[in-house]
Amino acid sequence: MKILFVRSAERELLRLNRTLGKRIIRQIGLLKNNPYSLNSQKLEGGNGYRVRVGNYRIIYTVNKLNKTVLIIKIGHRREIYR
Repeated sequence: MKILFVRSAERELLRLNRTLGKRIIRQIGLLKNNPYSLNSQKLEGGNGYRVRVGNYRIIYTVNKLNKTVLIIKIGHRREIYR
């Protein structure tokens, strides 16, 4: 699958410190192979999913027709669901 970023998610990723950014990039790489992994959970009330990386979350959607994973939001757990 192809990974795409919403511009704001890309900016959020660049703002993180180096070690956390590497952990999140590694997790995004795993989503490329299997976006429905055991670590991911479907979000209520929509077609989105989330993956935990420590206290941070990656919110994304999967388009089966285009075979793409769209990263919508990356952020700390207390701020991500607002």
